[in-house]
Amino acid sequence: MDFMLQAVKEAFFGIRHNHGGPFGAIIVRNGKIIASAHNTVIKTNDPTAHAEVNAVRKAAKKLKRFDLSDCVIYTNCEPCPMCLGAVYWAHLDKMYYGNTKTDAKNIGFDDSFIYDEIELKLSKRRLKSIQKLPEEAIKAFKAWANSSDKIEY
Repeated sequence: MDFMLQAVKEAFFGIRHNHGGPFGAIIVRNGKIIASAHNTVIKTNDPTAHAEVNAVRKAAKKLKRFDLSDCVIYTNCEPCPMCLGAVYWAHLDKMYYGNTKTDAKNIGFDDSFIYDEIELKLSKRRLKSIQKLPEEAIKAFKAWANSSDKIEY
C-alpha cells in the first residue's frame, strides 16, 4: 500500500463531502496506518481543523501519548505553518508530502503572508499585539519551571 495515495484519497473524501480544502494526511507507525484525516474546517467550523492537525490529534489519541516520534506522516501537500508546527511538536520522525506550498498558493491557499508576518517586529504586523500584565503572566511560567511533577514535552 502506498501511504501517499491514501493521503490523496483522504483529500478527495474531504472534497466530495465539502468538509474543507483539498488536503489529506496519514500517520503511519511500524508500517500500519495509525490515523487518517482530511481537512474539516468547513464541516466543524474550526479554522485549525487541517488534515495534518486532525491526523496528529487522532494518532495521539489512539496511541494515548503526545510523542509520536516513532511515526511518519504522509500529507498530500507541504504543510502550512500551523500544521508544520504540529508535526514538529508531535516529534514525528519523517514527513512525506506531495504538492508544494506553491502548488497550494496557485489554487488559493496562500500561506506566504504568515511567513512574511513572522519576520516582522510585533509593532509592524497586521495583527495588533499588545503585551498586558506580564508580571501576572510570568507567574504561571515560574510555577511550571518550579514544578517537581511536570511532564515535559
